[in-house]
Amino acid sequence: MAIKTAEDLFIHELSDIYSAEKQLTKALPRLARAAENPDLAAAFETHLEETL
Repeated sequence: MAIKTAEDLFIHELSDIYSAEKQLTKALPRLARAAENPDLAAAFETHLEETL
């Protein structure tokens, strides 16, 4: 998609952010399980709850 206007740029960037959030929701549970520090695991779990 050619970016010709500010709106095109906004939509493109918003799509990238949305994609990153979707990928993050898949990764956070694995990160929480792999975390050896309980505080870090809890932070990953909290972030997942806030993201969903």
